[in-house]
Amino acid sequence: MVYITEELIRRRAEHNDCEIFTLEEVSMHQQDIERIEHIDRWCRELRILYLQNNLIPRIENLGRLKKLEYLNLALNNIEVIENLEGCESLQKLDLTVNFVGLLSSVESLKHNIHLRELFLVGNPCTEFQGYRQYVVAALPQLKWLDGTEISRSERIGASQGLEQVRRRVREQETEYLRRREEQREEGARRKKEKKPGSDGRWYTDNNNTDSQDDKENRELQENLRSPEKAAQEEEEQEREFWHTPCSFTPESRLEAHRHLEEKKKANKKETEKKTKTPRTLITADGRVMNVNEPKLAFTLTEDEENNAVVLDLAVYRHMDTCLMDVDVQPTYARVSVKGKIFQVVLPAEVKPDSSTAQRSQTTGHLVLRMPRAGEELAVKKTAPRPRRQSQRCSSSAGDQNRKNKIPERLEVDPSKRTSVDIANIVRSTGDGPLETPRTVHPEDLSEGCLDDPEVPPLI
Repeated sequence: MVYITEELIRRRAEHNDCEIFTLEEVSMHQQDIERIEHIDRWCRELRILYLQNNLIPRIENLGRLKKLEYLNLALNNIEVIENLEGCESLQKLDLTVNFVGLLSSVESLKHNIHLRELFLVGNPCTEFQGYRQYVVAALPQLKWLDGTEISRSERIGASQGLEQVRRRVREQETEYLRRREEQREEGARRKKEKKPGSDGRWYTDNNNTDSQDDKENRELQENLRSPEKAAQEEEEQEREFWHTPCSFTPESRLEAHRHLEEKKKANKKETEKKTKTPRTLITADGRVMNVNEPKLAFTLTEDEENNAVVLDLAVYRHMDTCLMDVDVQPTYARVSVKGKIFQVVLPAEVKPDSSTAQRSQTTGHLVLRMPRAGEELAVKKTAPRPRRQSQRCSSSAGDQNRKNKIPERLEVDPSKRTSVDIANIVRSTGDGPLETPRTVHPEDLSEGCLDDPEVPPLI
């Protein structure tokens, strides 16, 4: 059973900053509410109230809502119109698809002088002869009934034969109340005959007194049933429940709701049993695993200038940051994205206390900057270079020395060792500046041209 609580009202009052005392409109439809309470004390300023598609059997605790203009109670289990005299500003009342069988209860709405629209479609009282004429005559302030406007001539005609229509309505109400009592007795008898067993099935033997051994044998047989057989029996029970004909009453509607709730609980228990085994993040020997459950793109780079390791995780742009959790350890970084784990081993040891996490305002990526703490933990293996064929013979002696762990020494012939003379690097022919030798070819000279040695050559 769902109760109207302060938390529920605040949760449905997000448009009013979750303030309930100044709330003017609230919608609490499809909440499986079975009783109206607390609204008239907490929400005195209400003008519009939506309570459709619940399990409310009675109109109550609404008399203090003096400013209420629209009340929607469609798809509930209401049988009598009552307790609305205090709603002085009520203009529209919707009771579509309920169980109102006492048509005379509409006369309680006479005190709601501002009432203009009334909806009673889908109620048993709408099948009474003279239903519309009786409502139009009983409520002279109405303008619309079941979505149809009330004309002046219709109102005059309804008021003329009101006494005769009232007698006919009372007779039909008496017949309806008799049938309703039979329906209640039938529902109580069916509920008493049926008894749920331990396996969820219904039994009719109430006087069965089995011994402990019989109960254990039955439980063992139930456990030995194959999953296919159990599923088939459950499907047969569902088909029997939904295809068995029954009258549409508040009890049958409540029974269907209870059945659906039990079905949801059973499915929830099955899903809890089939929980996934947790993924291994760190092995028993302490080795950290690389995990990417959210399947996000990422880059792991090393910032040599700032001596840091940078992790760029491509988180969804519009994801709220509160859905992420970051954990940086000296050897690995772990990010939880909506419950899914991303974990990566770092190439060097980092300082978790100095690390930072930021979201990009353009791409939404999560960037982790982790300063290095020291040397790299992972040793880089260098691939051996292939040796040339010519070097194999010459280095055979060196290989033998390496195997025998004999140190090698480089030998130099002392006779060939010479010192470098820095003064004689550039040769000079005299005390003057350095001159480059010049060669003159006679064929390059034209007739009448004299070669003057004092003129420097053209380069």
